[in-house]
Amino acid sequence: MPRTRPALPLEVELYPPVKALLEDQGYVVKAEVGGCDVVAVRGDEPPVIVELKRTFGLGVVLQGIDRLAVTDAVYVAVGVWPPKPDGVRRLLRRLGLGLIVVSHGDAAVVLDPAPYLPRRNRRRAARLLGEHQRRAGDPNTGGSTRRPIMTAYRQEAERCLRHLAAGPAHLRTLRAAGDVPNAPSILRRDVYGWFERVDRGIYGLTPKGEQTAAERASAGPGSAST
Repeated sequence: MPRTRPALPLEVELYPPVKALLEDQGYVVKAEVGGCDVVAVRGDEPPVIVELKRTFGLGVVLQGIDRLAVTDAVYVAVGVWPPKPDGVRRLLRRLGLGLIVVSHGDAAVVLDPAPYLPRRNRRRAARLLGEHQRRAGDPNTGGSTRRPIMTAYRQEAERCLRHLAAGPAHLRTLRAAGDVPNAPSILRRDVYGWFERVDRGIYGLTPKGEQTAAERASAGPGSAST
């Protein structure tokens, strides 16, 4: 017999465990107040608002964002773990929302809401800007899938390929050309299997490199690389 997936809890079935979770922390909890699914109050503190949804999606995120106009303590509560939970955490953290997951009748706080303080990844930003600056022209189409991306590294490797198609050359000759500043590392790494060392400081093309160079030449200067 085919296996059936367990039914997701209804939104009203999420309320009792969420209410119990908040009451255990000293909150007075009431449902459907001012258009909010759950409102919890503890003393003079700002209210806590929880929006209930069976599954995580854009709808509950938009509801949560709207509730931030009332209080900073806003949670979304769902009846099943969202797909890609790490990405969901990052999204909610950026938005300042919290996350509660209800499983087997128990509610657990996965993420507390807090003001988002972005931490810049300077190394990643430097790589991004470096790639943008080194890439010649705009050889790719935004949004493309299932097509190889022409990177600055590949562009420079292709320039090495064109130079060496005329025969083996010394590294200083390639450097003198002015358009392959990273020739030493590209030739040594040989990511594409095009290059081989034929003598000290001298490189030529492998059979694969010769074949690729011939294909590029026959296709013409405007051909796209694959």
